[in-house]
Amino acid sequence: MFKTIKFYKRLFIFSLLFGAFSIIISDYTVTKTVQSKVYESFKKVPFNNVGLVLGTSKFLRSGKTNAYYSYRINATVKLYRANKINFVLVSGDNGNSEYDEPTTMKADLIKKGIPANKIFLDYAGFRTFDSVIRANKVFGQQKFTVISQKFHIERAIFIANQNNIEAIGFIASKVSASYGFKTMIREKFARVKLMLDIIFNKQPKFLGKKIEIK
Repeated sequence: MFKTIKFYKRLFIFSLLFGAFSIIISDYTVTKTVQSKVYESFKKVPFNNVGLVLGTSKFLRSGKTNAYYSYRINATVKLYRANKINFVLVSGDNGNSEYDEPTTMKADLIKKGIPANKIFLDYAGFRTFDSVIRANKVFGQQKFTVISQKFHIERAIFIANQNNIEAIGFIASKVSASYGFKTMIREKFARVKLMLDIIFNKQPKFLGKKIEIK
């Protein structure tokens, strides 16, 4: 009985150490690999025909506007006005009739001056992985600019790199450390999940017919 308890105790400690190691290595690998492709200044970011803005909910559970959402909208508009992109591909979750990230984002982009015919919607961007792969396989983009917060962009570009897609990123404004604490914790685990997706050759949930952006 004592030996059994000792074995499970060691197994538990090993699992914790292995988990911590996986998080540290995954986080470091993603950030280090893509750092030269991430831009904060819209003056320095290279031109790409399409900007891929990654979707998120407009409102928090409290009813307040989600800062991640607002900052991504503003960053997209800034790139478009600076002639750094010609088209916007909004990729987000539309898993049911009551939740539609792409359409909501399109409406706000139009309000800020981007013409409707310059905005394309990807309703099957259920995960960052799906958004990046679908931008290439469904919307035919071999090169594009990812628009989101820095941590999100880094993961998206890493996915692109692993699939021979030429992606760069433009950083939307940061949120405060306290505001984004839970999101940053989730991001650490998301990067481990990303490594597993690559190892096991994970594919998007849905592809479908090709859509030409022009």
